[in-house]
Amino acid sequence: MAFVGNLAQVQRSWYMFFFQHALSDFVVAANDLAFIDMLWAQWSPGYDATGDLVSTKASLRDPANLAAALGYYRAALGDGYKDPALDAVQAAGQGWATQPHLYLQGRNDGCIGAEVAEAAAAMAPSNVTVEFIDDAGHFLHIEQPATVNARIIEFLG
Repeated sequence: MAFVGNLAQVQRSWYMFFFQHALSDFVVAANDLAFIDMLWAQWSPGYDATGDLVSTKASLRDPANLAAALGYYRAALGDGYKDPALDAVQAAGQGWATQPHLYLQGRNDGCIGAEVAEAAAAMAPSNVTVEFIDDAGHFLHIEQPATVNARIIEFLG
């Protein structure tokens, strides 16, 4: 697990723990969602997300959408709502699937360190391919769409 022995990843993942607290509802929404500007800058350093932030923030200004976004982290780590009807589906999703998988990560990802993906790759079965996209951070599909799309098409072909 990435958190156990990797303090750099714990530091990068601080927001997940912050989102467990109700204060995050107000902090994230404050100052025209400046929190989102900050996260994007940390997660994709060097990428000009000005245009992307316009649509992202337009969506998150709706309180229901912001609650859903924060609710994802609360359900994943904390006491957020978990639908008991989905228990079997969640149990079936544990472990490694047998079909071929392609995991792509931006080499400059400021949210999930490359060492986390490298460690996971070392434990993954042979049907899992882990690759890094140069000159991309956390939002690699937006930062390097031609490279990411070409690699996915190649993998699927």
